[in-house]
Amino acid sequence: MELIKTNRLQLVKCFRSLYSSFSSAGSNQTKEDIRKANLLARGLPKVKPIPGVKEIILVSSGKGGVGKSTVAVNLAAVLKLIFPHKHIGLLDTDVFGPSVPLMMNLHDTPVLNKDNMMLPLTNHGIKCMSMGFLIPEDSSVVWRGLMVMQALNKLMWQVHWGTIDYLIVDTPPGTGDTHLSLIQNIPISGVILITTPQTASIQVTKRGASMFQKLNIPIIGIVENMSYVKCTSCLEKIKLFGTGTSKLSEDLGATILASFPLNDEINKSVDVGTPIVVLNKDSETTFQFQNLAEKIVKNLIM
Repeated sequence: MELIKTNRLQLVKCFRSLYSSFSSAGSNQTKEDIRKANLLARGLPKVKPIPGVKEIILVSSGKGGVGKSTVAVNLAAVLKLIFPHKHIGLLDTDVFGPSVPLMMNLHDTPVLNKDNMMLPLTNHGIKCMSMGFLIPEDSSVVWRGLMVMQALNKLMWQVHWGTIDYLIVDTPPGTGDTHLSLIQNIPISGVILITTPQTASIQVTKRGASMFQKLNIPIIGIVENMSYVKCTSCLEKIKLFGTGTSKLSEDLGATILASFPLNDEINKSVDVGTPIVVLNKDSETTFQFQNLAEKIVKNLIM
């Protein structure tokens, strides 16, 4: 038993030391540290724009199940409603759990152009691409990391987007290979963090945010999802999960851009494959998404 405890302590010390070495990178560097960093940088991919795409906005959160895809889909749809002359794209980079095909009611397989590039599927005036278009709906993706990265490269570089003013990128949970590949390969205009007010979600979202801060990706702001329910009788807003998002906003120095309710109307819109901002253009939720989109565009212009 003592041997097991000793081994565990040694393992913990090892991980702490490793984490500390990554966290302290850039401070008190010796010439040898700088030399190693330069060597490492030579092996990193070079950031290059996606042809025709102007602004790339990540929708992210360390936590799953907080409504990233719902926000991404409705944000893309409302941008098209507000700016009908703009070209909007939606890229679903969640290889294992793609949601865009269902939410956008798109189930065909992309065709190839003469240059062997995939042409995005279109609905509601939005060009969409997802791994879900390339695999049968009842099949699971059981791949190791290398295959996932190859698939992601196809989604980034083998899609003919044409002209896109705003490309909304729906990302998977966590801070893994997908996020790093996006950041290292394409120019990110900014990231929107999605969270619910529960402590567990706030903590994981904060960890995810630290990755973007370390990699110098601008955090446009925070979207608080499932923030409250509205009483159908008195219309009072009832907080279900606390107010932890305010503390997250203070810690990150990031603005809370919008607070969306737990709303059955949004859930139904997902089931029928039509964004709520298209299904009910006069709803309070649609006005909230319009406000969110205007804030994001204003942030990108500044």
